[in-house]
Amino acid sequence: MTRTAAPRRTRHLIAATALGLALSTVPAVAHAQSAPGTDARGTNAAVRVSLTVTGPDGLLFKGKIKTRGHDVTTATGGTHRCDGTNGSANAAPVPTPTAALDDAARKRNFTWDGTWYASFDDFSVDTIKNVSGGGAAYWNISVNGTSTPVGGCQFKLNAGDKVAFTWTAF
Repeated sequence: MTRTAAPRRTRHLIAATALGLALSTVPAVAHAQSAPGTDARGTNAAVRVSLTVTGPDGLLFKGKIKTRGHDVTTATGGTHRCDGTNGSANAAPVPTPTAALDDAARKRNFTWDGTWYASFDDFSVDTIKNVSGGGAAYWNISVNGTSTPVGGCQFKLNAGDKVAFTWTAF
């Protein structure tokens, strides 16, 4: 094992543990009613949301982004669907927070990376704009001021939602 392999494995283990704890300990919160024009099953029609990314030293990105659920590719995690059907969270594809981050990164020319966890059927966001959670922090996802009770590829977004990825220390 190389000197860099051990810290990387430790970071991924800590991130997986944090994601598991977050997904298992956050109380389920009912999401707002579907936006006009959508049905109870959801729709993958593009929605416009406000996205904010805040790192340890302040704001990294703020803007409105049009998004829908789609396949996401990261250097670390590979290509996987990120359309709300992950983990059977929604019956049909819908826009999601991680898809919104991915769309913003592609359209506004910044990078992000995440590890794919098959057991969660979701990505753990590891790095945004070269800011890594590492072993001491993680990227928290919240929508309309409330941490998501499921992963970023599972949570359904509605038009006008306020999505935030916030660097959060352990």
